[in-house]
Amino acid sequence: MDVVIYSICFGVGLLFAVVSAFLGHLFGGHDMDGGHIDVGTGGHAEAGFQETGMPGLSPFSPTTITSFLTAFGGFGLIFTRLDATRSPWVSVPLATLGALMVAAGVIALFGWIFHHTQSSSESRIGTLTGMTGTIITPIPAGGVGEIAYVQAGTRYTAPARDERGAPVPNGQTVRIVRIVGSQFYVVPV
Repeated sequence: MDVVIYSICFGVGLLFAVVSAFLGHLFGGHDMDGGHIDVGTGGHAEAGFQETGMPGLSPFSPTTITSFLTAFGGFGLIFTRLDATRSPWVSVPLATLGALMVAAGVIALFGWIFHHTQSSSESRIGTLTGMTGTIITPIPAGGVGEIAYVQAGTRYTAPARDERGAPVPNGQTVRIVRIVGSQFYVVPV
């Protein structure tokens, strides 16, 4: 009887994973007029936001539950084949423990992936001192102009003042010497 339960768990979990992958490939990521339901998580039931504001995977997401169910069935089938763990009193706790470890591994893996793939298009201000840029709006004496600079392959613009208060013409290459608030202080190179 326990082999039947393990087989059902394994089969249902595996079938759900395959069907989800197939249907997700066919329908995922596309906005269908009248057919899209927003569940508040970007349309993905397994996505959620952690206290850090970063996307994460819930322990009760379909992905985690499916992983647990499939692993429970798989471990149960393996344990019922071994003489030492054939009894349901031994195989059920071991299969549950194995399934919990697999589900925890899935949560940890997706958490790691989400954490490492999240990035910001905003540059890190602290790393800009010493970088060069180009004046794109001339800086008048004692006034504010604009610079363009490239960081990590992305072009940014920012309001800029000459460190000495001198005028700086359009097209001049400058070095960023300090940043106060949103104002970049520069010197000609």
